[in-house]
Amino acid sequence: MKKYFTIALATLLLPVVMNAQVPNYSFENWTSMGSYDNPDGWGTMNNTTALASIYTVTKGTPGNPGSYYMKITSKTVGPGVVGGIAVSGKLDSMTMQPKSGFAFNQRPASFTGKWQHMIFGSSQGSVTATLTRWDSNTNMRVPVAVATQTLSGMAMSWANFSINFSYTDGGYPDTCIIVLKASGANPTNSDYLWVDNLAFSGSVVGTGAEQSLLQQVAVFPNPAGNTMHVKMNLAKTQQVRIAICDLQGRIVQSEDATLQAGENTRTLDLSALARGTYMLRVVAEEGTAVQTIVAD
Repeated sequence: MKKYFTIALATLLLPVVMNAQVPNYSFENWTSMGSYDNPDGWGTMNNTTALASIYTVTKGTPGNPGSYYMKITSKTVGPGVVGGIAVSGKLDSMTMQPKSGFAFNQRPASFTGKWQHMIFGSSQGSVTATLTRWDSNTNMRVPVAVATQTLSGMAMSWANFSINFSYTDGGYPDTCIIVLKASGANPTNSDYLWVDNLAFSGSVVGTGAEQSLLQQVAVFPNPAGNTMHVKMNLAKTQQVRIAICDLQGRIVQSEDATLQAGENTRTLDLSALARGTYMLRVVAEEGTAVQTIVAD
């Protein structure tokens, strides 16, 4: 397992819970779509599975606290099983990937809430909150932090959860996307995840505006085949993290190293990446640099 480190960030745990910033955080508000209700502010697969009179997200009662909670359940639809999923924003029902999130400009320490969950196969679901920001220099979305946890075992009664954010950027986000999944890649009928009272807790101090590396970072070749070289000049010996992120801000590959002052060149193995566009991010003690790269 790769080691991760935090650069120039101080964690300040404050006695504050920012649940009002999660849309419909207690799932008290639902809109009737005719044959089913949908939680306000959340994207689901209901609009697709409704054709078979099957619904993967439904209203549960009573809430904990409140009147309602959200029930996410994987369901058999025709010859296969549709994984239960809910996204805080818009969901692409074809790819089952989030299309958008909600405006959010804080740096919380953790993502919290209450859950119950169980699977009937071997493919555990997950809870993920991703913070990103728009970078006007690269005209791309940059990952700021992610809090993610694969479900483990089962929780047959309401239990509290708290998932810490891992920060890779010193700036402040402008968007958050929460993705809740009842199952993993191989869903089984009736896998479920029930959630309520979602919130952000604590605060992590950032650097304000993002810094830039004192020396330019260069990548070559770009587009690249199986290998890419990252060249950088550093003012002093320091820890450096090189991360490759997809366009949704998820880290798909990373490495950490202690590099010497002066010119350094790292060779990255891209053979495991699917063809496409990614963001390469270099995080050092003296700042950060972002490059758009293409795996060919």
